[in-house]
Order: sequence, then C-alpha cells, then structure tokens
Amino acid sequence: MEVKKEIPEEQAISSTDLAFERTFLAENRTLMAWTRTAITLISFGFTIYKFLSEVVDKHPSQARLLSPRTVGLILIGIGMLALIMGLMDYNTMVKRMKINYPNMNRPYTQILAVLVLVFGLLMLVGILFRQ
Repeated sequence: MEVKKEIPEEQAISSTDLAFERTFLAENRTLMAWTRTAITLISFGFTIYKFLSEVVDKHPSQARLLSPRTVGLILIGIGMLALIMGLMDYNTMVKRMKINYPNMNRPYTQILAVLVLVFGLLMLVGILFRQ
C-alpha cells in the first residue's frame, strides 16, 4: 500500500519553474559545447603552428600558399570567434530569462568561457609576435 505525502503549496515547484530550469541548463550545455569547440580549434591551431613549423624549417621546399603560422592563426581566430558568438548568444538568452526570473544565479560556465577566450588571445598574441 502506497502512502502519498502531501507537499505544502509553498514548497511545490510549478511546471513553469521546472521548464525554466530545463531551459537554463540547456543554455549552459550549449555554452559548454561552444567552449569545447573553441578549445579544440585553438589547441589544434597552436599544435599545427608548432609541429608543422618545425617540419617546414627542417625540410624547406617551394613557397606555400598557407604557411603553418597562417593556418594556426586562422584556426585560433576561428576558435575565438566561435566562443565570442557562443557568449553573445548565452548572454542574450540569460538577459531574456532574467526578466521573468530575476533571482537567477550566474553559473561558472560563463567564467570558464571567458578564461578560454583569454587563453586563445594569449596564444594568438604569442604566435603573432614570435615570427
């Protein structure tokens, strides 16, 4: 025999609140996906720059259209652009949700994304001034 417990009305969570929570968590997952993509592009761009520039230095050949440095810079730039786009999308949605739910907490997802963006900027500057 099941015993049903009554939840006081002030403790009950409405379906609207649960829908908000799901939307908010989905936004966090989306920003994390943007961050993973940016990390992949930034690290792959830096790896191409470091690895292939050493190979090209050891085995110089005819002129290339794209040097490892250029490819690395392009990939790092695309990774940073992707992260900026993800952050803009995230901030737009958070602003819209804050209208209906002003007590919403900011998660650490955004802080992580900004740190990755700073990391990408440091990689970009490092390659640009290395020559």
